[in-house]
Order: sequence, then structure tokens, then C-alpha cells
Amino acid sequence: MKDTQGGGMDGFTPDNTMGTVFIRIAVPELKVQKCLQFQLEHTVWQAKQRVLTAFAKDLRDPLNYGMYLPPANGKAGKFMEEERLLNEYPIQGPIGFLEFKYKKRVYKMMQINERKLKQIHSKSKLKLFMDAVRAGNIEKINKTTMKGLDPNFHDQDNGETPLTTAVTLGKSKCRDVIITLVSGGAHLDFRNKQGLTPLHRGAIVGNAEAIRTMLDLGASPDCKDARDLTPLYYSVSNDDTVQDCTHMLLHERARVGICDEHGWYEIHQACKNGRVQHLEHLLFYGAEMDVRNSCGNTPLHICALNSQEACARVLLFRGADPTLVNYSNQTADQVAALAGNTAIAEMINSHNPDDVVPYREIPQYSNRRKGASLTPSLRALLRTRSDPRINFAGLDDIRSPSSSSSPIGGLARRQYGGYRMVDSDSACSISISSAGSVTGVTDQGLYEGRKSSGVEGYFPGGHLSQNVRRAGSMGDVNVVSRGDNQ
Repeated sequence: MKDTQGGGMDGFTPDNTMGTVFIRIAVPELKVQKCLQFQLEHTVWQAKQRVLTAFAKDLRDPLNYGMYLPPANGKAGKFMEEERLLNEYPIQGPIGFLEFKYKKRVYKMMQINERKLKQIHSKSKLKLFMDAVRAGNIEKINKTTMKGLDPNFHDQDNGETPLTTAVTLGKSKCRDVIITLVSGGAHLDFRNKQGLTPLHRGAIVGNAEAIRTMLDLGASPDCKDARDLTPLYYSVSNDDTVQDCTHMLLHERARVGICDEHGWYEIHQACKNGRVQHLEHLLFYGAEMDVRNSCGNTPLHICALNSQEACARVLLFRGADPTLVNYSNQTADQVAALAGNTAIAEMINSHNPDDVVPYREIPQYSNRRKGASLTPSLRALLRTRSDPRINFAGLDDIRSPSSSSSPIGGLARRQYGGYRMVDSDSACSISISSAGSVTGVTDQGLYEGRKSSGVEGYFPGGHLSQNVRRAGSMGDVNVVSRGDNQ
């Protein structure tokens, strides 16, 4: 890699020029520029990670640096949203130009006195501002930001930001405080000292109102923290998080299938902590029920080890494979027996595959985010015929896993804000009516037919490389291997 003030080419390979773009990245703080090659289908977050590894010198608080699109053609400059694709932004010229800057307030049409601006950012003034945020003092917050205070900073005492503090406030205060801070220049993804965004903090403390507000303001449900984990991962991992938070994130197209450094996925965490309703939501929205962690343990193994009988029952009921072994060559019932959980071991041994009832309905999503954010695994999610009464236009209605066929009881009917959770009385009914092996082809290229086992559903038409059992599929189905499977 060459480092030149004029911008040396980096990463160029003659065989890899399709779908790429060269961008000259300037880092004002380091007074250096480099020309890097990026994949257009990559997200801004992925491009950001490449920039962070490209510069030898350490940056202060690197996760709070952002790709800045300078003013052009009469349009104001702005920080690029990290979960959007690079090709969604206008990169002008044969070699584009972006700045890599620390995320500060972008002052627009404000007469700023530099001396007064420095005074208002003194330690004492910042401390008073944090006190106002914790107290929910909207008037003082608004007055201070109108004077020019930048709300993107860290509290000297605990490393929190004004926005990560606001999402921990009570339901009666948090929404107004969050909106006031964002109106005053707070970035939706400005991270605290732990690398957590406000949406991560809201998921950890289980504040559904704060999560709803952040999503309403445009925060991405797939924002990453310092460990590359999403709010959904924390939502199913913490005891304080109510199921409404998980359901809300999934409805807003949060990606399912994020794992930590130990290979633990969201579904592993839900099973470890006995989060039955969260598990139902994950399965309904396409989580792989037999996915393995770094030790080869499936979610059923985790249930067996941690004595989570209710979660194990849900997994078996939805089609988890009890015969899979981990990397120690142990099945889930053997793990349960070794852990002294004999009741779970007996339940797994007595499981009858004929009792499996997969989901038949297709999950519905918010229409304010593009479907391009869906993962390949969710796109490949295959289901049996869905209830013809599903109204695809009613995207404000969230269909939850049915309570009529669940072994542990269903999700309560409730309404909160613009979201409504509705129990379906036919979510798991099975109907086999086709007489041939293949009865038709859908507009999406899926074959409609019946397997040799007699199970009817939709199946991919190509010759595919691996078999994966998914919630909502009838038995083993072939799935396209795209290199980024969960």
C-alpha cells in the first residue's frame, strides 16, 4: 500500500475492476490522503472499516469517525449513513472524493462566534448539559443547543453520550429528550466509550419507547458496535429487554444471523437465557434453528446445557434436528444427560418428528426501509402456503407466531404505538392438496410442489450445494450458498 499526499492507488487488481470505485479519502486530522478501491455493493460501514485499517496512525475514538460527503452542486455536506450501500451515494468523477472526519455537529446557516463556541464547550458547561439530559429538562437542552453546543461528546464520569443517556430515561421523558437532542445536532449513531450506539443502549435496557423513537428518526436497526454486534443481538441477550423491543427491531428489517467472536448467534443467546417469546420471534423471522457456534453447539444443545426446557420444546416443535452432534460428537440429549438435565434429555428422546409444525405465514415488515437490507438467508426463507387472508398492504400490522399451536402459549394480543401484535388462528394449519411432485412455478422462480415425504411447499429450482433446516421450511430444503451464509 502506498501512502502519498496525492493519493496512491491501493488495492487495485486488474481482474477485480467490475463493481468497484476508486475514492480519494482525506483525513483532515492526519493531513493525509489515500486513494482506495471499494466494492460498490459494500455498506458504508464496511468501507469505514477498510479506511480504519488503511491508515497507520491511530485515530482518537475511531468508531466515531464517519465518511463525510463534501458539499457539491449546491447541496450541503453530510455524513453518510453507515448501513447504506456505497452505490446509493453520488460518487462524482472517475475518482471520487470523501473526507474521513470525526462526527461533530454540522452547523447549517448559523452565525457561530468561535470564541463563544469554545466557551460553551467547557467542562463545566458540558456537565450541566448532561445533568439537564438526565433530568429531562427539554427547555434547557433546547436553549443550550440553540447557542451552538455540540451534543456529540462523552460524559467525563461514565463515558456516555447525551443520546445514550436519553434512551435510558423513563417512557414519559425519553422521546422528547431524544427528539430535542437530534434536532440540536446529535448524530443517531454516535457511540459511547464502550462503542455502543443509542439504539444498542436502548436495546440493552429494554426501553421500547426509546427504540421506537430512534427508529422513527431514521436510526438503522443494523448499526454495529465495537464488537460488530447489532441492537437485536443485545435485545435477545439481556433479561431487561422486553419482547416488544425484539419484535420492533425485526419488523424494521433488522438483520438476523449476527454472531459474536465465539460464534454465538442471537438464537443461541435467546436459548441460553430462556427467552421463549424472543425465540419465537427469531424463528418466525427466519433465524436458522440448527446454526452452530464455535463449539458446534446448536440452539438445542444450548437449551440442553442450560436447562431451558421451554425453549427446547419450541425448537423441537418448529423442526429443530435433535440428531445433530457438536464438535465433541455429542447430541443434544447426551449433553442434557451429562449436565444432569434428565427431563430435557427424556423430552428430546421422546420427540416425534410428526409433531413438527412449521410457520406457514410470511413475516411482514415496515415499508419505510428498503428490502435490500434483507440478508440472503432471509430472502431464501421458504415457507409452506401462507394464509390467503394475509393482507400484504397492511404493513403496520405485525403478525406474531401463532398462539393457537404453540406448546408454551402464544404471544398476547397487544398494541403499542404504531405497532400491533395480532394472533393468527391459522398460522400453523397444514393443508396438502397438490397431486403431483411439481404443480407450478412462482414469479420469484420457486417451484411449488410436494417432496417424496408428502410435504407440500415452495422450493428453489436450482441445483444447490447444501441443505439447511430453517424455521418455516418443511424438513430439509436446498439453499443457495452465497459465501455469506450465517
